[in-house]
Amino acid sequence: MTKILLIEDEPGIQETIQITLESEGFSVSLAFTGKEGIQKVSHDIALIILDIGLPDQNGFEVLKEIRKSYQTPVIFLTARNTEIDKVLGLEIGADDYIVKPFSPRELLARIRAILRRTTQPQPMEDHKFRISLDKKLVYLNGKTLNLSPYEYKTMELFFKWPGRIFTREEIMDNVWTEPEDSFDRAVDTVIKNIRARFKEIENDFDPIETRRGQGYGLKEKI
Repeated sequence: MTKILLIEDEPGIQETIQITLESEGFSVSLAFTGKEGIQKVSHDIALIILDIGLPDQNGFEVLKEIRKSYQTPVIFLTARNTEIDKVLGLEIGADDYIVKPFSPRELLARIRAILRRTTQPQPMEDHKFRISLDKKLVYLNGKTLNLSPYEYKTMELFFKWPGRIFTREEIMDNVWTEPEDSFDRAVDTVIKNIRARFKEIENDFDPIETRRGQGYGLKEKI
């Protein structure tokens, strides 16, 4: 049974989400505070639903603590709908972001979409190309690509949103951690390097889509 950890302090929202998920066959573990939620994270948790407005600390701080040990997918719940919150959430490792009030069915659909992307069947050799979010590695034909931190983070961003085209600015907002590393055409250089790494293993393999004047993303069908 797929286990989901819900970190939410509002009893009404907690109950609604729990009933919805359990009726769909999920196992739900509950936490009312950030501290309690961090303590309940484990490798058997498939996904975490995390409220930003917790009583003891905000969800951003909780996610930073979780990311020190786990790469478990996280969906933020929040009453705020500002662009800066969304960007910050993605920058520190959130997988999705849903604003209150929301439909439980919409939340369920987003959970299923993330689980489809992050729970790849095994063994690895059955898959031509895949990414391990836990190990922070990208594989092609069972071989590990030698990627720099920015190259890996770019592929991770693409993998979480297959088919979506990101502008250069969006990629830099989500991937670059040091302002001094940012410069014009930096994203183009990273994409060029990623493609070179794939070609080292298989010359005609390229999972990245380029749209002139728009940006880059991961092809939906590879």
